[in-house]
Amino acid sequence: MLSTPTIPTHPTTPFYPLKLLHYSQPKSQAIQQRNPILVGRDFGKSRMASLGGFGVKSQIGSSSSTVDGVTLIEYMGKRGIGLGDDLVVLLEHIQYACKRIAALVASPFGSSLGKQTTLGGGGGTGRDAPKPLDIVSNEIILSSLRNSGKVASMASEEDDAPVWISDDGPFVVVLDPLDGSRNIDASIPTGTIFGVYSRLVELDHLPREEKAALNSLQTGTSLVAAGYVLYSSATILCISFGSGTHAFTLDRSTGDFILSHPSIEIPPRGQIYSVNDARYFDWPEGLRRYIDTVRQGKGRYPKKYSARYICSLVADFHRTLLYGGVAMNPRDHLRLVYEANPLSFLVEQAGGKGSDGKCRILSIQPDKLHQRLPLFLGSSEDIEELESYGDVQQKVNPGYEV
Repeated sequence: MLSTPTIPTHPTTPFYPLKLLHYSQPKSQAIQQRNPILVGRDFGKSRMASLGGFGVKSQIGSSSSTVDGVTLIEYMGKRGIGLGDDLVVLLEHIQYACKRIAALVASPFGSSLGKQTTLGGGGGTGRDAPKPLDIVSNEIILSSLRNSGKVASMASEEDDAPVWISDDGPFVVVLDPLDGSRNIDASIPTGTIFGVYSRLVELDHLPREEKAALNSLQTGTSLVAAGYVLYSSATILCISFGSGTHAFTLDRSTGDFILSHPSIEIPPRGQIYSVNDARYFDWPEGLRRYIDTVRQGKGRYPKKYSARYICSLVADFHRTLLYGGVAMNPRDHLRLVYEANPLSFLVEQAGGKGSDGKCRILSIQPDKLHQRLPLFLGSSEDIEELESYGDVQQKVNPGYEV
C-alpha cells in the first residue's frame, strides 16, 4: 500500500537503499484510504484517541487552548489564515520531504552517510563542506519542489547557484537542507531551515541564471513563509505565514504533523544564553562584558544566566524560542539567506528579535547568495540589552576556519 519512492542521487553520491523512506506522495485521497476512521465529523476525536485519548495543552506563551488534533494541512486549509492554494500545495510537498529526511537521519543509513568523507562543491568549505547526508537531503527536497509544480527557483546552502525549476512557478524557496549534519553520528539533533518568497515577475525577462540569483536575494521582510524542522526525540515543524509562529509535531502513527504549540510567544526576557564559550578570549570586549554581566546576575535582569549550547542551530534556536534568552554566533559564520532570515522571521512573529549585533536581520539586503554574518536571536529585551554593549560582533577568527 505504501510505495517506495525513487531517491534522486547526486552524480558523485552512491545510491543507498533507504527502505525506511516509505511515505507516499502527498495525496489527500491516499490519506483517507489509509485512515478511513480519521475523516468526517469524528476526525478530531479519532485522532486524539490515536494519541492515547488525552487532549494536549500548549504550555507556550499565553496560549492555554486545547489542541484538538489539527494537522498542518488542515490548519493551512481550514483555519482562515488566508493562504492561497498554491502555497498550501507547496508546503504540503515541503513537509513530505522533511518526513523523508526525518526517517533518513534516524536510520542506520543516515549514520553511515554522516560518517563518510565530504564531497567537493556546494556552498561550504572545510568543516562546512557538504557531506553525503547533506547532498541526499538536498536532492530529496529538490525532488519534492519539482513535483509540487509551484516553485520557480530553489537556492540551497549545498549548491553554488540557485536551481531554476519552472518559468511559471509562483514561489522561490531558500533552504539549508540539513543543518548540523556533522553531529549525526552522535545522535545530536539536526534540522531543516527554509524560507518562501513570491517570484519577482518583473525579473521574468532576464536570463535564467540572473533572475534565479536575484529572486533568491530578497530581503527577509518579503518572506511569505518560513520554518524549520527539528529532527530530535520528536520531529517538530515550526512555521510562520506572517501571522504568528506555530509548531506541529509529527505523529508517527499516522504520518501527520499535528498542531502542538499554537501561537508561540517567546518570553520577553529569558535566563539562558547559547554560544560557544570556548571562544571567549577571541570575542570583542563588548560581548565579553555582556556575558560576564549576565552570568553574574548584574544585568538589567537581576538573575544569573545559564549557558546551554548544543552546537546545532535549529536545536539551540528551538529551545530559545520556547524558553527565552539568546542564541548566538558572534562571528561571520551563519548564512543570511538560508539561516538568518528564516529564523529571524520566525522569532519576530513570536515577539522576539533577530539581530546581527547592530541592526535588524530582516532589513539587511543580501548582496550574494552565501553571504555570512553574525547572528543573535532571542527575547526582545535580551537582544536590546546585548546590542547596547556595542562591540559584540567578532570579526577576527584566530585559530579556526570559518
